[in-house]
Amino acid sequence: MLETIKNAWRVKEIRNKILFTIFIILIFRIGSVIPVPFIDVQGLWAKDGGQSTNEFFNYLSILTGGGLEYGAIFAMSVTPYINSSIIIQLLCVAIPALERLSKEGEEGQKKLAQITRYATVILALIQGIAYFFYLKGSGYIASNVVTTGAKIFAGIVIVLAFTAGSALVMWLGEQIDVKGIGNGSSILLFAGILSRGPQAFWKLVEYWKLSNGKVAVIGIILVFLAVIGFIVWMTNAERRIPVQYAKRVVGNKMYGGQNTHIPIKVNMAGVMPIIFASSILMLPTMILGFMRTPLAGQESTFYKVLTLFSARGTFYALLYFVLIIGFAYFYATIQFNPVEMANNLRKNGGAVPGIRPGKPTSDFISKILSRITLMGALFLSVIAILPILISNIPALGGMNISLGGTSVLIMVGVALDTVQNLESQLMMRHYKGFLD
Repeated sequence: MLETIKNAWRVKEIRNKILFTIFIILIFRIGSVIPVPFIDVQGLWAKDGGQSTNEFFNYLSILTGGGLEYGAIFAMSVTPYINSSIIIQLLCVAIPALERLSKEGEEGQKKLAQITRYATVILALIQGIAYFFYLKGSGYIASNVVTTGAKIFAGIVIVLAFTAGSALVMWLGEQIDVKGIGNGSSILLFAGILSRGPQAFWKLVEYWKLSNGKVAVIGIILVFLAVIGFIVWMTNAERRIPVQYAKRVVGNKMYGGQNTHIPIKVNMAGVMPIIFASSILMLPTMILGFMRTPLAGQESTFYKVLTLFSARGTFYALLYFVLIIGFAYFYATIQFNPVEMANNLRKNGGAVPGIRPGKPTSDFISKILSRITLMGALFLSVIAILPILISNIPALGGMNISLGGTSVLIMVGVALDTVQNLESQLMMRHYKGFLD
């Protein structure tokens, strides 16, 4: 990885792209600490050392690089854009008009990108309204906003500022795609998560000073490194289905007669199942955050049900595990069509050795996909619930791990994609010697 970055830096054009990407990241981080008007930032940061008691907002704060804790312009970060991209991608399967656009080449992709931008603004507006009501209910609106008119004006300014910030972050990500090294939204998400690293480091330092903290901290670091290695190994793992093409003569030339394979990644869904599952499970926690805490012994049944979804509870971990597996199969279903793959192989004169063309081939591919998806789903589930298990170890005293499995998975995945992107750009410029 370091060798690839060093070789890319030697190429002036790629070096300019890297510097431009760093500049955009700098703007993103500055916007993540500039507070929106009419918010009591000191009160927001002072409570629990900047950590909200609402686990939903703590989770979002990790993904946004702490923007929520500062009530910043970029408080929503790239989450509205990522969510809208996922929604539009799923709707392309369900809505025929969007499916046709996705198959119309470059023009269709431009129209889908425009629809995604509109959806991003709508989602940002909804999230901005939800965050405003959270701030208002928690008493984090500036104390000088007292009259009804001033409260309405402050609410409009706060919501519009959050929405505009999300739109600007979306634009910054697109600029990285156009003028930078690519993969803009993922790089901004990576930068936001990585910015939480120093905070997690100082928490480990504080825990190290405790009498029984040294062994626990060493164990956490070893587990962290093992998880990174496991993620890298599973991310690059793939199942190769062998394919043999028959020889055919076209004019005076002979084509085919070669052996190749269809690569199927073990973790084909990436981090998407975790995002889907966590979004659903965090909804009860978000509702709980808007409710007043009842007195002991006066909790309603609805309140007790919502408390079951605590992010460190056993019920949450089990349901999280099951939902990730379910969404992994769902994502694999909409991404791969074994019947279409089998038909394409037959049209191009290809066949899987030992398997008859047509339905037997599609059944064989379906069987392979099912097994691979299960392995990838179990991998994602283990990575996702591992921080929950570590946080509940009695020896740790309930220590909360700031960088969860989802965050580590995102960071490692983005890092690997960025390195592969740089390698492909070097290959395009015929710098093959740099990759040896």
